[in-house]
Amino acid sequence: MSRLFTPITLRDVEIRNRVWVAPMCQYSAVDGVPTDWHLVHLGSLARGGAGVVLTEASAVSPEGRISPADAGIWNHEQQHAWSRIVEFVHAQGAVAGMQLAHAGRKGSTRAPFEGRGWVPFEEGGWEPVGPSPVGYPGLPAPRPLTTEDIDQVVEDFAHGARRATAAGFDLLEIHAAHGYLLHEFLSPLSNRREDEYGGSFDNRVRLLMRVVAAVRDAVPASTPLLVRISATDWVDGGWSDDDSVALACLLKDAGVDLVDVSSGGNAHADIPVEPAYQVRFARRVRQEAGVPAGAVGLITDAKQAEGILADGSADVVLLARAMLRNPHWPLEAAHELGVVVGEGVDWPKQYLRASRG
Repeated sequence: MSRLFTPITLRDVEIRNRVWVAPMCQYSAVDGVPTDWHLVHLGSLARGGAGVVLTEASAVSPEGRISPADAGIWNHEQQHAWSRIVEFVHAQGAVAGMQLAHAGRKGSTRAPFEGRGWVPFEEGGWEPVGPSPVGYPGLPAPRPLTTEDIDQVVEDFAHGARRATAAGFDLLEIHAAHGYLLHEFLSPLSNRREDEYGGSFDNRVRLLMRVVAAVRDAVPASTPLLVRISATDWVDGGWSDDDSVALACLLKDAGVDLVDVSSGGNAHADIPVEPAYQVRFARRVRQEAGVPAGAVGLITDAKQAEGILADGSADVVLLARAMLRNPHWPLEAAHELGVVVGEGVDWPKQYLRASRG
């Protein structure tokens, strides 16, 4: 039996398979409100057979967006728009997940297809914030958050979690990776604070742990909670995979159900990108911290994905660009692996003819 198409249960949520859609920014929202683009984009991925469809990084506050075209979850209009999308995802048999995010010092930047760089105030931009006045290369230095600001960030995540749950999302993921705010606090490269949120490992993880606790308390106990981390900054003196294992132990004790293990994003680095290049970090988190882990990063082939799960490196795989190229990747993978229709994969009745031959 295919491991890739074996169901997995997190808390009270049973997920039909272990092929999950990773969060992918679309830069197509209006005032944080998802549009028909999001309905068709996420809906097609659900129709394509994925077990979980995660939204793009959805900001918990206006200044938490990466770009002015990012989606959000800080008001009722956004919540209502997401609920329509969730309903369609559910109708395709997939589990709907939302990634809650705050861009931090990488906020107020342009959508990649509009050119890189900071968006000035007169064009709808805002002042980015961060742990310290240390800018990401090529971007302005952020305004350092005060302790009162940090308290508000924690509440914003909790508020966003409540709205996401009300919109019908089955599970939530906290974005603490790729150089955004929570990762900025974790890494010594971007966190130069001298208060209780900076310096030691315990201090640098404090904000993330507060956010995890607040979100866990804000949603039903039956709701699975994930955290996405960057396992390493790929820079000497930065956040390391040893740090990630230690953090994963804390996350497990705090009620996190799965750690989604990516890497990089907080500094320019020489990253040895190759197929499945981040899987070893997921394996360490899973085996050494004893918490379920998701593997992501240049996973493109069905047999490759099956092997990652079969050898115990991860509990699920999260695909991104491969899904953009082929929204029906799970159906194609099931066909290639000889998975019987209905066993971990649900073909739309309109597409059943493609399941044979």
